Amino acid sequence: MSGIDGKVVAITGAGSGIGEATALLLAERGARLVLGARRSDRLADLAARIRQAGGVAVYAGTDVTRREDLQALIDLAVERFGRLDVLVGNAGAGPISPLDDLRVDEWDRMVDVNIKGVLHGIAAALPVFRAQGTGHFVTTASTAAFRVVPAMAVYAGTKFAVRAICEGLRQEAGDSLRVTTVSPGPVDTAFAEASTNDQVRRQITETRDRIAIPAVAVANAIAFAIDQPADVDVSEIVIRPTAQS
Repeated sequence: MSGIDGKVVAITGAGSGIGEATALLLAERGARLVLGARRSDRLADLAARIRQAGGVAVYAGTDVTRREDLQALIDLAVERFGRLDVLVGNAGAGPISPLDDLRVDEWDRMVDVNIKGVLHGIAAALPVFRAQGTGHFVTTASTAAFRVVPAMAVYAGTKFAVRAICEGLRQEAGDSLRVTTVSPGPVDTAFAEASTNDQVRRQITETRDRIAIPAVAVANAIAFAIDQPADVDVSEIVIRPTAQS
C-alpha cells in the first residue's frame, strides 16, 4: 500500500511536539491514527481534535520503556483496524548535561526511552509486519546522531545507537518492509525543559528561540517518507534549520 490515505499509523510520543504535529498532518491526509504517549489526557484531547476535523484516531497511554505498553499499542491498532501499516517511533528523552554532573539516573532514562523504547517498538510491530508482508518503521533520531558536542555525550550516544539499530533493521527487512530514520536539528518544542542543568537549559532555549524550525517541518518529512510508493524506501532524512552550523 502506497500513499497515506487509509493507512493505519501508530505514533509514540504523540502527546506533543513532533508526534502531535505528525498525528495532525497524517490525519488531515486520511491516515487512521493510533496514538501513544505517557499522558493520556493529552492524547484524549488530540484524538478529540482529530475526530472533530473528520479524522479517525484512537489512543492508549504508552510508556515506551515498558515493553508491554508498546505491545498493547500495536495490539490496539490490529484489533481496531485489522492491520498496522506504519509505526512512527517518536518518543524520546533528552535531559542533557555534562558528564561531570554525574546525573546517572538521567543517563539511564535516555537509554531506556531512546534505545530500549525503539527496540520495544520493533519487537511489537515486526511480527505484525512480517505476517502482513508489508510495513514501515519510521523512527525519530537527531542530528546529534552525526555530531557530538559538549553536554550531549549520552544523548548523542543513544541517537547514534538508534541510527545503527535502524540501519541494521533496514538491511534485514527484505524487499517488503521499509525503514526510515528522521534526524531533526533544533525544533521548536519543549526539549530544553528536560535539562536539569540551568546553563545547558539556557543554551538550548537560546538556540531554539534563534533558529529552531517548527515541528510541522519534521512532520512533513515523515509524511513524505510514508507517501512514497511501496517499492521506494526513503531510508534516512536529515532535516535542520538552514542556519544550523
